[in-house]
Amino acid sequence: MAGENVHRIEMDGKEIILLGTAHVSKKSVDEVKELIQAEKPDTVCVELCRSRYQSVTDADRWRNTDIFKIIKDGKALLLLVNLMVSSYQKRLARQFGIQPGQEMIQGIVSANDVGATLCLADRDIQTTMLRLWRSMNLLGKLKLFYQIMISMFVSEDISEEEMEKMKSEDMLTSALNELSEHSPQFKSVLIDERDKYLAQKIKTSPGNKVVAVLGAGHVPGIKQELAHDHDLDQLSVMAPASKMIKIMAWVIPVLILGLIATTLSVDRSAGIDQLVSWIFWNGSLSALGALIALGHPLSILTAFIASPISSLSPLLAAGWFAGLVEALVRKPSVQDFENISEDVLSFKGFWRNKVTHVLLVVVLTNLGSLIGTMIGGADVIRKFINVFFS
Repeated sequence: MAGENVHRIEMDGKEIILLGTAHVSKKSVDEVKELIQAEKPDTVCVELCRSRYQSVTDADRWRNTDIFKIIKDGKALLLLVNLMVSSYQKRLARQFGIQPGQEMIQGIVSANDVGATLCLADRDIQTTMLRLWRSMNLLGKLKLFYQIMISMFVSEDISEEEMEKMKSEDMLTSALNELSEHSPQFKSVLIDERDKYLAQKIKTSPGNKVVAVLGAGHVPGIKQELAHDHDLDQLSVMAPASKMIKIMAWVIPVLILGLIATTLSVDRSAGIDQLVSWIFWNGSLSALGALIALGHPLSILTAFIASPISSLSPLLAAGWFAGLVEALVRKPSVQDFENISEDVLSFKGFWRNKVTHVLLVVVLTNLGSLIGTMIGGADVIRKFINVFFS
């Protein structure tokens, strides 16, 4: 089979056939089936990681999700962002009348039909999102969350020009396209790093003939990266937070406590004002976040109580406590997990589903706590200056 989407490469006695697919095209599904049947390769590589493979092949995967463990491990935001991106992808796929990842599903089915080894060639999506998240500053993170929220809740038809552009991208990049145009780290993490990872997995896959089913936007980069060797472990490692961030995470709480204690020793009234301001701003804005998420009254109360304390420790987060209370009071059912795929398609569904509801309580409570910490901390400093330098 020949065509503009098929690219043949000979490397060290191995034939590598790259098939560039359009993630929003039914035609690509047929091309995948025809190519694999015609070539009968030893291995079929698909642009999926293990978790994404499970998401397209296992409809019951959510049943085994432990919402309490997700909160305790601090992965609520990551899961929420993934679900929001998934929401965009599914609505986009529906507009074009296809199933999300249908061309990859066809690659899996066709590999089985011809007896080929299946290779999941993409880097784990959680690794990609975490590397992206850790490469961004606070403003960038807020922009990312805002853009994903907008893309999820604003329903509009995709123009023909935008549709053609999306045919040359993968669905993850399409979902984050607007931000990626203005942020170099987006392209580096979402495209360049994955091109290297995919290329290494493809060329080291078993057999003398390999067919790789890929989003068309990855093909040029992969063709270039096949000529180089890449360390998959290095591309998968989670870069630790910088030493400066770790130091500041402890210095700021110590500074706040020190300023309040010092003020109390000189002017008890002013010190109490500092303490009240810290509790008020932290507690009220954290509780406001839980309220916006439509959290249970006990979750809102927990957010108010926990935030002034948790903000003084980098090891704690108010959202964890509020989220755990929300999950206990409004425990998600099996049906909530089963309905996630449909509920994430709408604003109402996101708030109605108890799983995503708990995640929203965690994230919005933490966001409120962060803002409260900045405002409360600034007020503590202001009152300290008024006492000692006025």
